Amino acid sequence: MSTPDTTPAASPSDAHPRFAEALGELGLEVEIRRFPDATRTAAEAAAAIGCELSAIVKSLVFEADGAPVLVLMDGSSRVDVELVRQELGAGKVKRAGADLVRETTGYAIGGVPPFGHRTKTRVLADRGLLDHPVVWAAAGTPHTVFPLDPTSVIKHAGGTVVDVREQSE
Repeated sequence: MSTPDTTPAASPSDAHPRFAEALGELGLEVEIRRFPDATRTAAEAAAAIGCELSAIVKSLVFEADGAPVLVLMDGSSRVDVELVRQELGAGKVKRAGADLVRETTGYAIGGVPPFGHRTKTRVLADRGLLDHPVVWAAAGTPHTVFPLDPTSVIKHAGGTVVDVREQSE
C-alpha cells in the first residue's frame, strides 16, 4: 500500500520540539503539515502545499557586521543585500553560513521557522509578505510547514516591515 504524498494535518508534535514549544508559549494553534519528501526550498514547499511560490516565507539568516539578522522574504523573491545593509546601517552584510544559522536559530537551513529561535535576533520582514491572506513557513524541519496570516508571522517574529526585495530591472 502506498502512502499519500501529503498528510492533510499533522499534530504539533510533528514540528521541531523547539518550535512546538514556541507555539505553546505564544498560545498559537496552527496546522502543521508534514511531507514525506523534504520541502527545503521555497519551490519544493509551494509544490507540496499547492500554493503560489510567493506565499512561502523564506527565513534567511544574514551577517551584518558579524551579527546575525533574520530576513523574512516571500518565496518568489530574492533579498537585496544592499537594501538590508542600508536598512541596518551596517558596513557589510552577507549570507550566514550553515553553522551560524544553526547556532543562532537552533535549526538547520531548509527548516528555519520565522520564530521560536534559540537566540533573540533582529528580524526584517519584506513588505511583499503582506500581499497574501495566508503564508506558509517551515515548522523547524525540512519536512514540516504551517500556515498563518503574514501579519501574525511578522508580529510573532518581532519583525520590522521593510522593503528589501531585489527589484527586477
